[in-house]
Amino acid sequence: MSNMLERCGHGLGCWLSCPRPWLSPQLPVDEGVRSCLEPGDVLLVEGSSRISTVIKYLTQSTWSHAALYVGDSGCPGAAASPQGGGFVEADLAEGVRVVGFEEFEGYPLRICRPVGLGRQDLERLIAFACGRVGHRYDLRNILDLARYLLPLPPVPTPWRRRMLGLGSGDPTRAICSTLIAEAFQSIRYPILPIPIAGEARVFQRRHHTLFTPRDFDLSPWFEVIKPGLAGGFDPHKLHWQEPA
Repeated sequence: MSNMLERCGHGLGCWLSCPRPWLSPQLPVDEGVRSCLEPGDVLLVEGSSRISTVIKYLTQSTWSHAALYVGDSGCPGAAASPQGGGFVEADLAEGVRVVGFEEFEGYPLRICRPVGLGRQDLERLIAFACGRVGHRYDLRNILDLARYLLPLPPVPTPWRRRMLGLGSGDPTRAICSTLIAEAFQSIRYPILPIPIAGEARVFQRRHHTLFTPRDFDLSPWFEVIKPGLAGGFDPHKLHWQEPA
């Protein structure tokens, strides 16, 4: 029975994760992202899969996926992607894995960079994420996966974030930001912590299952890196084609 549920769940997970190329992105694709990446960066992705549609609806954001850049060499001992693994991500069907940049090419992307981390902090952050490679989502819980079958589930706004964090034992890996939130919390780096009333700069941790990809974009402690501005930008050098 357990094996049958696992096989059914894996099939459902693959179906939910399957890209739909006919969905056009809402943001332009920036070709300079790869050259701007640094270890510790969080890469946000506007995906086109079935589950991405649900995540974007529930989070009211264009970002449906997040991956942690760990460097061109990837994780020690982990199988690299064909062009060299540089990202740790949580995939619904495959679990936590190491992939290369080619996994995200063609999609709108955004780089969110933590500020003020030293070399040892980054090493601990990356070691935590790499240590989770091979962990898998509990695909036996068909009901847990089935909540993503509706493209626009009728969920009241206050419940949407919690719906993403539902699990049945092991922490859910359906939402990739859970893994990355755990990694940053392991080195006590803030994402969107809960402020303590009456206490200046005193915060309480938000549970890692409640984080979504857009939280790294909204966080005041992550810098948004825009490749088009990284090398200097002069608007006067742009050439405009006037309509005929």
